[in-house]
Amino acid sequence: MNIAIFASGNGSNFQALVDDELIKPHVKLLVCDKPNAYVIERANKEHIPVFLFEAKNYPDKEAFETEILLELRGLEIDLLVLAGYMRLIGPTVLAEFPEQIVNLHPSLLPAFKGKDAIGQAIRANVLETGVTAHFVDAGMDTGPIIDQVKVAVNEADTVDTLAEKIHQKEHVFYPKVIRGLIQNGGND
Repeated sequence: MNIAIFASGNGSNFQALVDDELIKPHVKLLVCDKPNAYVIERANKEHIPVFLFEAKNYPDKEAFETEILLELRGLEIDLLVLAGYMRLIGPTVLAEFPEQIVNLHPSLLPAFKGKDAIGQAIRANVLETGVTAHFVDAGMDTGPIIDQVKVAVNEADTVDTLAEKIHQKEHVFYPKVIRGLIQNGGND
């Protein structure tokens, strides 16, 4: 199974994935939309090819997604793994990869969809939140759930402290989910 990881920023989840001995040989490409993203440096250190694009250089989403698809096809990519990719996947890519795009969301979906899920959890005064791995569909955090892990919310937690706890869980949880997909040959 050939994997492309999509990321836009620091790349800590990218690093957690490629640090896994089972996953790394399957990772054939990093797709990044930010030329100054630290994840590019991480990919270079791991000798993983990078496809870098800037949306502003294309007339529309369909145009840059069409170019991404050419890269993915050229490497015979089977699975897309979103790891801090800060764009919604559009219909051009979705149509070609149904239930083959995995996203990680910092809540126990269906609770706290969309942006600022951690802040939403804090404001709702919940006792627990968590992390959800799910397949991407045309909605915002609405695709079929693959797995979830819980994270306790303490009274003293702030958005920052809860985010740190969630990131620590993600770095163990996401590789476990992707290993499972590799071992099962894709989706269940």
